[in-house]
Amino acid sequence: MGEEKKAVIKKIQATGQMKKIMADYFYDLDNAAKDDSQKVAWCTSVGPAELLLSMGFKVYYPENHGAMLGATRMASNLIPAANAIGYSPDICSYLTSDIGSYLKKQTPLSMAYKGIEGVPKPDVLVFNTNQCRDVQDWLSWYSREFNAPIIGISTFCNIGDVTDGVLSGIVHQIKELIPILEKVSGNKFDIDKFREVMARSKRCSELWKKVLETNTASPAPMSFFDATIHMGPAVVLRGSDTANDYYELLLKELEERVANKTGAVEDEKFRLYWEGMPIWGKLRNLSEFFISLNTAVIASTYCNSWIFNAFDPDDPFLSMARAYTEIFIVRDENYKEKYIEDIVDRFKLDGIVFHDSKTCPNNSNNRYGMPERLAKKLSVPTLTINGDLNDLRCYSEEQAKTNIEAFIEQLDSK
Repeated sequence: MGEEKKAVIKKIQATGQMKKIMADYFYDLDNAAKDDSQKVAWCTSVGPAELLLSMGFKVYYPENHGAMLGATRMASNLIPAANAIGYSPDICSYLTSDIGSYLKKQTPLSMAYKGIEGVPKPDVLVFNTNQCRDVQDWLSWYSREFNAPIIGISTFCNIGDVTDGVLSGIVHQIKELIPILEKVSGNKFDIDKFREVMARSKRCSELWKKVLETNTASPAPMSFFDATIHMGPAVVLRGSDTANDYYELLLKELEERVANKTGAVEDEKFRLYWEGMPIWGKLRNLSEFFISLNTAVIASTYCNSWIFNAFDPDDPFLSMARAYTEIFIVRDENYKEKYIEDIVDRFKLDGIVFHDSKTCPNNSNNRYGMPERLAKKLSVPTLTINGDLNDLRCYSEEQAKTNIEAFIEQLDSK
C-alpha cells in the first residue's frame, strides 16, 4: 500500500440548510425551557416522540447531545466526572460523557449557539429500553437531579418474530403514559393530533429511506460518514414539516449526483458496510482515510435505524409499537444476519466493517461470531475495528488504519 494520498470530502450543498434548521430547533428548545407556559420532554432517540409532540411538548433527545459531545471530542475529558460519582467507565459513554458534561457545565450547545447556556430543563423524562437499559439509568439520574417525573416503555430484547403478544404489551405501556403526560402538559390527549404527527413522521421515514437508498447506485452519492450528520433531522425533527422539507431538498441533490454519476468517493473501487456505532470523534479522519483508499463506506445499521416502515396514522398505537420494536438492535442474531445479507446484496458491497464499541455492547454485533458466519455465508470479507462511540481512549488510530489498509489490500487481491 503506497503513501496515503490527499483526500477531499465532497460538500453536500444541503448542509447549510440542515445547520439552519438544527440551530432553529435548539433555540426553540432553549426558549421553551425559559418559558413556564411551554413544557419540555426529554425522550430517548427511539422513544415515543410522536405521542409527546402531539401533546404539545418540545422534545429534547439526550443521545443527540451525547453524539455532539463525541463529535466535538469533548467526551473523553468529561467522562471522568461521571466516573467520579459512581458511573463505571465500562458503561455507555454517551451516558457518562453527557452526565459529565452537566456536572462540569460544558456543552457543545453553548459553543455552537450563542446565548444557549446548557441543556433544556425537563418537565418529564420518557424512555424506551428498546436500545438498552442504559437509557433508563441515564434519564433516571436527570430525573433525580431536576426532580422531574420519569416514565417509559420496557421493550423485549433479542426478538425473532415481532408477534402480536409482544406488541400488545408495548401498546399497553404507551397508553399508560398518557395520563401522566396530560397532567404534566396540561393538555388532553387528542387522537387526531397524534395521527397528524404520525403521518409526518411516516413521511420523514420514507424520505430518509430514499436518501439512504440512493447509495444503491454506483458510484454512491453519499458516504456513511455524511449520513451520520444528515440523519440529525430524522432523529430530532421527525414529526415536523421542517424535517420533511429538508429531506426533499437533500434527496433532490443526491438524485442529481446519481444522474451525473458523481460519487462521494472519486474513482470508487470498493463498497463497504459499517456495522455498529460511529466513532464520533473520528468521522472526518475515517472518511478521508477511506476516500484515500478509493473505498466508499455506503451502508450501515446505524443510519438505517431511523427508518420506521410500520408507521401508520390510521393505527397509531399499534404501528408505533411495531415500528419501535422492529428496529435492528432489538432483534435476534438470525434476523440481524438476514438483514445484513439483504443489504450486502442490494448495495453490491465488497466487505463489512464491524465496529466493536467498548462501552456499547448492544450495538457491537461482532462478539458472538457474526463476522465469521457472514464471511462464510456471503463470501464477503469482514474486518473488526476496536474503538468506542465517544471515549477515544479506547481507540488506536494507528492500529485501525493499519487494519483497514490490510483489509483493502485483501479486497484488492481478490
